[in-house]
Amino acid sequence: MARTKSTKPARAESTTNADTPNPVWFKPVMFGFMLLGLVWIIVFYVSNASLPIPSIGSWNILVGFGIAFIGFLMTTRWR
Repeated sequence: MARTKSTKPARAESTTNADTPNPVWFKPVMFGFMLLGLVWIIVFYVSNASLPIPSIGSWNILVGFGIAFIGFLMTTRWR
């Protein structure tokens, strides 16, 4: 008895986004968020809590860390 070839299709190479490079704007935006968060916190401390948004007081620290954190989260997608 002769064996017949299976009719299963060959596995196609999957094209995922993991292999594609980042857009040109990605790295400047990522570093921009990190630097903006750092500058926000520095301005808050240097101005004795009168800047950048005086009405929210010490929450300015959280805002600065939040902005910087967005930049750090973007580093996980950097290729």
